[in-house]
Amino acid sequence: MKRFYALLKVWAQKLRRYISPVFLVLLAVSFTLWYISKLNYTYTTDFEVSLDIEGHQMVLPCVVEGKGTTLLGYGVYTSSNAKFLRSEIKHSIIETKVLPEGATDSVVVARKMHIAPTAMQDALSVRFSDLKFVSVGYIPEIELPIK
Repeated sequence: MKRFYALLKVWAQKLRRYISPVFLVLLAVSFTLWYISKLNYTYTTDFEVSLDIEGHQMVLPCVVEGKGTTLLGYGVYTSSNAKFLRSEIKHSIIETKVLPEGATDSVVVARKMHIAPTAMQDALSVRFSDLKFVSVGYIPEIELPIK
């Protein structure tokens, strides 16, 4: 490792003869200004939202569109957690009859909540108003307690 640092130091000294430190500083400044100017454009990217729907937690992959500064803010600084109540999301209840193991005559009704992707997209658009949700990934059905 010491040999690598010594080699790197020798290489930097040789490079310093050919390239001015002022040039390197101005190159870094110009790159930074160029990057800042590009953040004003609109971009489309993959985005993961952590959902909590009445205690059921999941990570939902989404495709979002927004300004570069907004996307950078959500990616670095802002948390992408969203808590929802069942009443805030349009959903449907699917009931299926299930035969418990070992029982031959009793039938239990299993209930699952199905959320349509468009309903989730609308709910997320309200929470993250400065982003446009282009598409939402697969939403697993949420099992509800048996009554």
